[in-house]
Amino acid sequence: MSNQDKKINMDVRKSRPQTLAAVFGGFMELLGGRVADADLAKNWDNIVGKDISNIAKVVAVKKTRDKKLNIVLRPVSPAFALELSYKKEECKNKINKYYGRDAVDKIIIRK
Repeated sequence: MSNQDKKINMDVRKSRPQTLAAVFGGFMELLGGRVADADLAKNWDNIVGKDISNIAKVVAVKKTRDKKLNIVLRPVSPAFALELSYKKEECKNKINKYYGRDAVDKIIIRK
């Protein structure tokens, strides 16, 4: 999907005040940029693919002191925890590819 396909209705006013991050995040999304860590959770299915997104969801994204990310994943069922542990490196590589840099420090699996 190209950026020209996206249409935003600028006439509709939000019922609550928005933070600057939310406003600029929407604007940057139009331009195709990634500005927030929340972008990872929002686009999780597209980033890691259906095989991983069906067994795990993003619970938290934490930044370390050196600006890398610690990503906490929760398997949809405890039975998928072992399979997810085998796919940690694959997840890390796909997320790094999405951000275009070595962004992920570690992936943590919480049951």
